[in-house]
Amino acid sequence: MQSKFSKSTDTVHKETLQSSIAYANWQAAVAHGNSEVGFEVKTVFVGEGATIKIKGKSDKGKTLGKVAGVVSGNHYAGTMPIPDNIQPDDFVFFEVELPKHGLKEISNRISAGPPVKVKNMKWDKKEARRGDVLKLTADIDGVKDNTEVKVIIYEYDNDGNHDKIVEVPTTVKNKKIELIWEYEYHEDVDDIPTNEELQKYGKNYNPPEYYFVIEIDGLKFGEKQESRLLLFKDYVEIELKGEDGGPVANEKYILHLPDGSQRKGQLDASGYAREKDVPPGEIRVEFPDSKDYS
Repeated sequence: MQSKFSKSTDTVHKETLQSSIAYANWQAAVAHGNSEVGFEVKTVFVGEGATIKIKGKSDKGKTLGKVAGVVSGNHYAGTMPIPDNIQPDDFVFFEVELPKHGLKEISNRISAGPPVKVKNMKWDKKEARRGDVLKLTADIDGVKDNTEVKVIIYEYDNDGNHDKIVEVPTTVKNKKIELIWEYEYHEDVDDIPTNEELQKYGKNYNPPEYYFVIEIDGLKFGEKQESRLLLFKDYVEIELKGEDGGPVANEKYILHLPDGSQRKGQLDASGYAREKDVPPGEIRVEFPDSKDYS
């Protein structure tokens, strides 16, 4: 294709656009056995729906697999299965062919690695409160010490639309990872739907819960909440003052909590109370013995 056009602009010219393969790359640095590794191919002027064929190979002659599809937007992406018996000192690559265009290309080469196993993903607590310092741990086999991995913390959603909270890098040491994370809820708890609101849609109250995923060389572990869910517990402070601005002592109260439950208590001599471990969300306070404060 010409990089500079110098012909007259008042005449129709016919130009031939040259098709090509711009690049063919793996999307990971290591191809671990018993996994699937992502790849992508970028093309130039091959046309929408062009047939593409991918064949995975290794330097030691092992066939990885074959993938076929069509190009869309001059781009094709997929995954290649890596056998569990791939040798760690081998290297893998893939061949690309666009048969109708007579184009072929070979990808970059990445090192092979043993299968990765991640076990015992867990939090050191079952519940989190504001300011809690939590420890996340897991046992990891199949990667070398000092390998950098990524820990991704999600807020769980019953509908499967989990929200990513944070990504934190850490390293493998002695076949383990250990990460310290300080918990803080940064949203407005009043925005959490109450049980009463959700029942209109046939659903029930669900407090914020969290799980974590470990990403190693493009592989993700823990997406089925293997770490178990960490539950957020909140607190509420109640302070009651009269018309003169002074505290109303020893007044009984009822908390109507967002999960539909109630909690009863009594203010102290300073007109104050603090309730711990309440479900987070919008809370309504009732003073049953006094119409003035209801």
